[in-house]
Amino acid sequence: MAVFQIGDKVETIDDIISGKVIKVLEGVVTIETNDGFALDFESNELVRVDTGDIRVSNYEINQIKAEKELPKKRRTQVIKPKERNAPKMEVDLHIHQLTKSSKGMSNHEMLNLQLDTARGQLEFAMRKRIQKVVFIHGVGEGVLKEELYYLFRRYDNVKYYDADYQKYGLGATEVYIYQNG
Repeated sequence: MAVFQIGDKVETIDDIISGKVIKVLEGVVTIETNDGFALDFESNELVRVDTGDIRVSNYEINQIKAEKELPKKRRTQVIKPKERNAPKMEVDLHIHQLTKSSKGMSNHEMLNLQLDTARGQLEFAMRKRIQKVVFIHGVGEGVLKEELYYLFRRYDNVKYYDADYQKYGLGATEVYIYQNG
């Protein structure tokens, strides 16, 4: 617990209030705010400022930690304008698009049908040298999306990212296929 003395410049931890200590009595610190008001605080609600030594608040420490934990930006390969505008292949993986009726199918069977379709369409695009494929998976619980990401990570020549939000919302992933030679 910090010990404050009359004349210390302080700030509150939870609010944007600062001022000078004018009274200290049994853990209660009275400060005169910069606006001239006398306010009482518990000593653990205040932090001394402007004492000449460098003090760093917990908030600042947490900000720095958060910055360090941010993933480093991966260098992205520059896509030439003609490639950027190449037509995209769309694959709708909603179950009603893949089968006449999903009646009687378990969730596992439906997921396998969706993943088999995705794998087949991805490999078709690779054979036909189609550079971009949009897989429409919907939002849902995110199980299909995660399984698709797992599938895409198996390919070295594939980069995937969220598809155009304005066109698909959060329910689609775009795959870019690097062509060799």
